[in-house]
Amino acid sequence: MHQLRKIIHIDMDAFYASVEQLDNPELRGKAIAVGGSSQRGVVSAASYEARKFGVKSAMSSVIAKRNCPQLIFVKPRFDRYREISQRIREIFLEYTDLVEPLSLDEAYLDVTENKKGNPSATLIAQEIREKIKEKTGLNASAGISINKFIAKIASDYNKPNGQKTVNPEEVEEFLEDLEIRKFHGVGKVTADKMYSLGIFTGKDLKQKTEEFLTDHFGKSGKHYYNVVRGIHLSEVKPNRIRKSLGAERTFNENISSEIFMLEKLENIAEEIERRLTKSKVAGKTITLKIKYSDFSLQTRSKTISYFISSKELILEIAKELLYQEKMKDSVRLLGISLSNLNTDKAEEKEDKKEIAVQLKFEF
Repeated sequence: MHQLRKIIHIDMDAFYASVEQLDNPELRGKAIAVGGSSQRGVVSAASYEARKFGVKSAMSSVIAKRNCPQLIFVKPRFDRYREISQRIREIFLEYTDLVEPLSLDEAYLDVTENKKGNPSATLIAQEIREKIKEKTGLNASAGISINKFIAKIASDYNKPNGQKTVNPEEVEEFLEDLEIRKFHGVGKVTADKMYSLGIFTGKDLKQKTEEFLTDHFGKSGKHYYNVVRGIHLSEVKPNRIRKSLGAERTFNENISSEIFMLEKLENIAEEIERRLTKSKVAGKTITLKIKYSDFSLQTRSKTISYFISSKELILEIAKELLYQEKMKDSVRLLGISLSNLNTDKAEEKEDKKEIAVQLKFEF
């Protein structure tokens, strides 16, 4: 038997944009986007004022400006975001050591047993949000439930500056009523495919057999079959093992000269070496990512027999991959990533756990 866990997903509200508004009072209450305003720029984060106009992260700056002509672009300051993220993480650690950061602005916390001896995950989430506000001046939202999957969905429910608890006895109904697009991990392509199969809600998904779902969605089919039944046994892992490390650059103008490309790859390799040194890792598989001017994407990889982390060796293999075949068009983005890292061997295989018996306890 497997005891039910109490999981909190904390998600900062419009984090980068909120930090900029916090530090610069002139930006408060205005539509702002963190990111580049050039033709090639991309929005990293948008304030809630900008979101009302349909501006969102990963959107091209040109479209964002078209949607919201009064949009103010602000350059990202990652050192500042990291500094505040660290402060927030220290608050999490006051409650539990089982903290799994997903990025600078979100994390899972397992508070089944916690340092405050508080049996209510709902009250802990409330307290953490209040403390974040007090220590940083920023708002956070939270989702609370029996597993990471449901907690993540729930944290989006009452945004901004809200929280939602899905108690054990509410899980089934909550998931059945949920639109399929709201399921974490179901993107536009998968959602469209599900619509074509008559799956619009969790209830529709639940009516499909595991065999039907694996036939149509491969390995993910089993995942969908389980999560809609409230089964998701992934634990909160305080030390998430990095699977790959990379960097990429989008250019202001398309480039077709290989000499220019090599110059850019050198800068990228330098950045990767810096990150590898900081993370104390090395890798064996080098992947070159090329995005052409027509937005088509190509990757070329090579695996060697030893671990590398130096700029020179990374660049040498990236060059080899660049010359592997002729470019089919001019290039708008180049990236290099290193995988097959020397952390992989440390990863423990997930234990096959017995599916949880749904025990009811105070949330």
